[in-house]
Amino acid sequence: MEGQALALACRKYADDKKAEGLLVLDVREVSTVTDYFVIATGNSEPHVRAIWTDIAGRLQKDHAVPSAKPEGDRRNQWVVLDYYDVIVHVMLQSVRDEYDLEGLWNDADVVEPAVL
Repeated sequence: MEGQALALACRKYADDKKAEGLLVLDVREVSTVTDYFVIATGNSEPHVRAIWTDIAGRLQKDHAVPSAKPEGDRRNQWVVLDYYDVIVHVMLQSVRDEYDLEGLWNDADVVEPAVL
């Protein structure tokens, strides 16, 4: 699965779980680490867990993308899924405010989902 399509699929799955503040950043021009960041906010630790587990499970089921091992806080305050070309960050709002990934990567282009 191509990077942008993978990033947008992650965004859709997070949206299906009612994630807030969904953002896909194209960081290809400003980073050598990955091509896209997907940033999503959950309103509680169980909500963060539900978002990232659904993303990982549906990518594996729907697109045969091997499940990424979640990294981050065991309490589900900030969980990272690394799919090489796409890195997914699912976090609580307080964590998102503290680390301000959007501000850190403000030179990156925002990728909007296609509207049908």
